[in-house]
Amino acid sequence: MKTIGVVGAGLMGSGIAQVSACAGYDTILRDVDQRFLDKARAGIEKSTAKLVEKGALTAEVRTAALGRLRTTTELEDLAGASLIIEAITEDAAAKTALFRELDGLTGKDTIFASNTSSLSIADLGAGSGRPDRFVGLHFFNPVPLMPLVEVVRAVTTSDATYAAALDVAKALGKQAVEAKDVPGFVVNLLLVPFLLDAARARERGVASTMDIDRGMMLGCGHPMGPLTLLDFVGIDTVVRIGDIMFDENREARYAPPPLLRRMVAAGWLGRKSGKGFYDYSGKELVEVVL
Repeated sequence: MKTIGVVGAGLMGSGIAQVSACAGYDTILRDVDQRFLDKARAGIEKSTAKLVEKGALTAEVRTAALGRLRTTTELEDLAGASLIIEAITEDAAAKTALFRELDGLTGKDTIFASNTSSLSIADLGAGSGRPDRFVGLHFFNPVPLMPLVEVVRAVTTSDATYAAALDVAKALGKQAVEAKDVPGFVVNLLLVPFLLDAARARERGVASTMDIDRGMMLGCGHPMGPLTLLDFVGIDTVVRIGDIMFDENREARYAPPPLLRRMVAAGWLGRKSGKGFYDYSGKELVEVVL
């Protein structure tokens, strides 16, 4: 496997492209808008520079990695990739449409992978036209720093495809968790209900935002409180994942509470919007009145 294609130049896609290039793969990052690609390239240059400063990456490896990284707005430029990893919006229809188009552009041996955090790998694989060469590769944000990747096997994924995905995860310097194709896989299956319960506790006035976070950090040894984590992940993202998991399981613990839906409607999405459970506009973290 020599060339990896990544579709989607957001935080996840650019992070995947970075670790791919740093691992020695020729890497092609594709997005629909050159502005997104320019932003991703600048972010990768900044991220790798910081890793060099910290001694986690050599200057030589950084220079070689940036030389291996190519960006494009043309999907056809991914035709020669051995593996294509999709990291676009968490929407089944959009992902399926993308893979169908890629199926007509790439060779029969190209492996497709989705970075989805909650959608069915079997469903996406069926829509791709090559279910035997389809696998889940769920990375975690920030990709260059987080050591985990969930490698998700659908019932249709071939042994060879799954083995290749595990090999790539290892080559990228990640620790692989082998997961079954169930909504949320391993991490979100356990994490999302916890985050939603924390939001429900805040909604009921059990305690303040800071005290809920402080309680879980000091009482359970968590490095970050659940409401802070909601802001970090993105409240809209967690609502979307919760809805997907609820539709699949029909269990109340996966249903996002009204508070989160109101926050999304107001545009309070967490860190990325500057406001969520906390206000990030100033130097000091301020709890938002809900």
